[in-house]
Amino acid sequence: MAGCTSRCRQGVLKLIQSLQRLVSGTLTKDKTDDELEMTMVCHRPEGLEQLEAQTNFTKQELQILYRGFKNECPSGVVNEETFKHIYSQFFPHGDASMYAHYLFNAFDTTNNGSIKFKDFVMGLSILLRGTLREKLEWTFHLYDINRDGYINREEMTAIVRAIYDMMGKYTYPALKGDVPQQHVDAFFQKMDKNKDGVVTLEEFIVACQEDETMMRSMQLFENVM
Repeated sequence: MAGCTSRCRQGVLKLIQSLQRLVSGTLTKDKTDDELEMTMVCHRPEGLEQLEAQTNFTKQELQILYRGFKNECPSGVVNEETFKHIYSQFFPHGDASMYAHYLFNAFDTTNNGSIKFKDFVMGLSILLRGTLREKLEWTFHLYDINRDGYINREEMTAIVRAIYDMMGKYTYPALKGDVPQQHVDAFFQKMDKNKDGVVTLEEFIVACQEDETMMRSMQLFENVM
């Protein structure tokens, strides 16, 4: 997607800003363009009615979000490099590249190296307006890097280290070399109920529901919305 460079980055940043306004209830629709104009976009999303049925966004909200996505990124897709650049702007004092990589893969459900509007909106619908279980399921899949249905220590360590790198100098308490591993050990002690060395989806959900601090730690992505 050679055409989706700085202009696309600015466009997706505008989309994220629109999402912030959407969540706060300050986003309003233009009176013009009542319907989506999809004919000029290379990668068209599913029909509007289908997206409305599949997400927790209204037709009006989808129209606004897609118009901004399409106008600023005509190719209709975002690649990993662009996604990393966007995400790094939320964490200027750290290195967000690895966490953005894992987050990108969680949005890229088809594993084709790009995020389409549908992929993005489906994920955001869960993170912003999904049930608690839906949010935890999505977060589990973020941590399940190899997508085998389990979280092992290596995967959790990779995510936790990526989070510390992303937070940079604002990490509190001050980062020491063994802190990420200590956190992983603490997580596994609470989550791995049968002590088999991996965490299942159900173990993950139960542990998070029982520990509010752990739940906040697991849902870091919501903090940037």
